[in-house]
Amino acid sequence: MTLVVEQPRPAVTREVKSIPSDPKESLMDGGFVVDANSFGHTFRDYNAESERQKTVEEFYRMNHIHQTCDFVKRMREQYGKLDRVEMSIWECIELLNEFVDESDPDLDEPQIEHLLQTAEAIRKDYPEEDWLHLTGLIHDLGKVLLHPSFGQLPQWAVVGDTFPVGCAFDECNVHHKVLRNPECLAKGVECISCRMTLMQGEFGISTIRPL
Repeated sequence: MTLVVEQPRPAVTREVKSIPSDPKESLMDGGFVVDANSFGHTFRDYNAESERQKTVEEFYRMNHIHQTCDFVKRMREQYGKLDRVEMSIWECIELLNEFVDESDPDLDEPQIEHLLQTAEAIRKDYPEEDWLHLTGLIHDLGKVLLHPSFGQLPQWAVVGDTFPVGCAFDECNVHHKVLRNPECLAKGVECISCRMTLMQGEFGISTIRPL
């Protein structure tokens, strides 16, 4: 299925941006966050006043309260069995028509629309990269965990950002000032010998897995 959405493209003057000197503004990969897209629309502004701002803030508060090492371990054991249900990709995508991501300050549309728009935007920019079109289509497919067929987990257990559990939250975490967790140890649960192989990430569609 292909959705073709024609949108006018205003002329955009390219500007070379340098990496900010303030480390708090830099990303871990050495890049930077732009203020707006080519259409002049801002995005991922978690502090902007909007109808969704309170919902998003409450989501992150609950997400970081309940995502503990014990919870992650239990969820991995439970869902690692792969014994829920068997469906085609499109059947899973259709299930997402019922859900709006509470962690996203920009999107208030059903996830099926988000997946199709993402895939189509990638297809338009990279017409020869069919594998990338598919990646865009299925990149959020893990949100089917919200559906009764897959356990009907709460949103805080499925969506949101990727972060390590069992340690204090860095200031780069979204809404870090409201985050509380019983495992917020300054040096983490593996403070004596911290190795990536021991690190656990939150459970959800973008879970960090031990190496």
